[in-house]
Parts: sequence; structure tokens; C-alpha cells
Amino acid sequence: MLVEGILVTIVGAATPIALAAIGELVVERSGVLNLGVEGMMIMGAVVAFGVALGTGNPYLGIVAGALAGVAMSLLFGLFTVYLATNQVATGLALTLFGLGLAGLIGESFVGTPGVKLQPIPIPLLADLPIIGPALFARDVIVYASFAVVAGVSYALFKTRAGLVLRATGENAEAAHALGRDVRMIRMAAVAFGGACAGIGGAYLSLVLSTQWTEGMTAGRGWIALAIVVFATWLPWRALAGAYLFGGVIILQLHAQALGVRVPPQAMTMLPYIATIVALILLSRNQTTMRKHTPAALGRAFVPDR
Repeated sequence: MLVEGILVTIVGAATPIALAAIGELVVERSGVLNLGVEGMMIMGAVVAFGVALGTGNPYLGIVAGALAGVAMSLLFGLFTVYLATNQVATGLALTLFGLGLAGLIGESFVGTPGVKLQPIPIPLLADLPIIGPALFARDVIVYASFAVVAGVSYALFKTRAGLVLRATGENAEAAHALGRDVRMIRMAAVAFGGACAGIGGAYLSLVLSTQWTEGMTAGRGWIALAIVVFATWLPWRALAGAYLFGGVIILQLHAQALGVRVPPQAMTMLPYIATIVALILLSRNQTTMRKHTPAALGRAFVPDR
């Protein structure tokens, strides 16, 4: 059915964005702004592809992609959390570094068929009409994306660790005065964000496409950054935003397939136009923005010596 096919493709398009967005949400809740999501995703994609190709095991590829994202994020954390460099400039440098390094590593993979991560249908649920194939006949990364969002939502608002993380993002000096290791908390959040971005990248090269293509993230990391703001730093809203923008991406693909007489360049711009419009509309509600924005976001913390 057409509807089933569209839903299946929307879930596929939304999953890497959702993972990257939920990871960045945790990072920003700790008070750190990491604009290097695109770089971490592309490194996760190329490392996952290479390891899966070399071992024939896509699950090892997922682990390797996550570790690649963590390694990139820890590099970012070293500079911003411990050396107190400018977070915006460092994040942009991380993206450029990741894109260049991934292109170099992946040069030998171009044109080589990869290893596809196979779906794991859930008995009975996978046979449900319409939503069964879209939600319950998927691979482990899709299932994990829902679990991660639920886990983050619970941890942030129902646990002491989540309270400490949010307090660090609101007032790092106060958290430090209460005996919390602000830098370790932020590094842990940054590493978690890197792992999520790396797995999101692995999804691109192991599921959506089983061939390595330079620049295959195609701006998804930037969309994930925008979704965090669009979601006002709330996990379930971030998931909904990822599916909304995933739907926009699929809409432009289906419109082209149906022969809609619109320049393909304009259709390709559609997800980014939707992102800008959503952020403009959201920014008009200043009360909501002030209520949910971490007060210490983007501010470096240097403990008293």
C-alpha cells in the first residue's frame, strides 16, 4: 500500500535525525552547545561502513560508529570543557574536521557494496496493517531510537542524575558550589551525544544506503540541531520534530517521483525551509523559550582555583 510505503520511508528518514537530536538535547541540557553534530554523524557513518565491510558484521559496525562519535565528541569536550575554548567555533571546526577526515577515510570505499543491517520483525505486531511494517518490522537501531528517547525523558525528569544534569545546565557555578564535578558531568553528556550522533550516522551507511558516499549526512546534523530548539529541549517533542522533518524530506522525494513540476533544487531546499519557518514561529513565543532554554547554554565553566 502507498500509505504503508510512505510511513516506512518516513521512519527511515527520521531515525538518524532523532538519534542525533536526542543526543544533542542531553548535551545542551548540561550547558554545552556542540555544533559538531554533522561531523560526528559523518564519522560514525564512514567508520561503521568500514568495520561492517571488513568484518561482515553490521552490529560491530554500529558499535564502531558509536565509538567514532564518542571519540569526536571527547575531542570537542577536551577543548570546550577543559580548555574553555569558544563552543561555537570549536563545534564548527569539529564539523569541518569530521567531513574532511571522513572523506579521506572513505575514499577507498566509494563504489564498494556494503553490509546491510537486516530488520528484526516483532511477531504479531509486524502484521498489523499500516503501522506494522513501519514500526514493528524494523532494524535494531529504529527500536533503539524509541528506547533512547524514553530513557532520556525518564532520566532527565525522574531521576537525581537528570536533576543534577539540568542544574548544571542552568547554573554551573551553583552546581560546583554544591560539590558536583561540573566538567565530568558535561563530558559525560558530550560523550552520550557523540554516541547517539555516531549511531545515527551508522544508520545512514548500514540501512538507508549500503554504499559509502562522501557527504552522505547531507545536512542532517544541522537539522538535528534545529530540532532541539524546535522541541524546546524536551525529548518527546524532539522525536516528534524528527518525524515531522523526516516527513518533509520524504515529501519532496515522493513529489519528484510523481512528476510534480517543481525544480528539483527547490524540492531539495524544502526541509531546510521548513526548519527555518519552524524556528521563526517558535521564536515568537519568548515565554516558552525562556522557560526551557538552559540558562548556562554555551557558557564555559572554569572552576575556582
